[in-house]
Amino acid sequence: MWEYTEKVIDHFLHPRNAGEVEEPDGIGEEGSLACGDALTLTFKLDYEKRIKDAKFQTFGCASAIASSSALTEIIKGMTLDEAEKVTNDDIAHYLGGLPKEKMHCSVMGRNALEKAIAYYRGEAEKKVEGEIVCECFGVTDLEIERAIRENNLATVEDVTDYTKAGGGCESCHEKIEEIIDKVLGKPHVVSRKPARLTNIQKIKLIEETLEREIKPSLKQDGGDIELIDVVGNTVIVKLRGTCATCVASQVTLKHYVESKLRELVTPELVVEEVRQ
Repeated sequence: MWEYTEKVIDHFLHPRNAGEVEEPDGIGEEGSLACGDALTLTFKLDYEKRIKDAKFQTFGCASAIASSSALTEIIKGMTLDEAEKVTNDDIAHYLGGLPKEKMHCSVMGRNALEKAIAYYRGEAEKKVEGEIVCECFGVTDLEIERAIRENNLATVEDVTDYTKAGGGCESCHEKIEEIIDKVLGKPHVVSRKPARLTNIQKIKLIEETLEREIKPSLKQDGGDIELIDVVGNTVIVKLRGTCATCVASQVTLKHYVESKLRELVTPELVVEEVRQ
């Protein structure tokens, strides 16, 4: 569970400036519902061309709502030149910090602000530039490079925290590592590790292994096993038949089922039994 500062909790439970400015001068949209986070930012300027009002509409987690709320408070009273210098770190700092896994929420706010300012200035919306690296979240190599430079990122996990890239099927991790090495000026060493399974591939292999290798052995003794769910590397199963009441059921799970899945699918798997 992530630890949130009191200010993050306050802005989540009591968001400032939620809604939409009437007849806005600037409108910026960032993210998408398909990716799990979406933000619309609107602002209105006063006669001195300072941001008189700013509001947001956010679909997302507590950090997304808090970051959007904080951003609207930060930019009120600023000129557009001042506002466009606001960074995602400024948003996180205003909130007293964000969990590193949630820094992408502050990046989303910064990007929405940039688009809202561009809208006011009549600048054409930028086309997606660069090559899509993360198909799951539609993140390009240029977006990853920018995040690395601006936030001194050094690992794939860092990039995922700030951009979401690599947080889905994980098949883009090798490419992200290559981009990190390029930005940091390091020689890129191609990983010799076996290709990482996608979630779909992993689940399919687990199902096949259960059907082909494990169930026949259990059925010989009047038992059976049912796959309930796969969460990350945790395989949740339910024992049936004689296995469900056997005093050695945990030995069967760990020393046979788990060992077999680790051998034939991936060594990271952990098997847990659900009792209903």
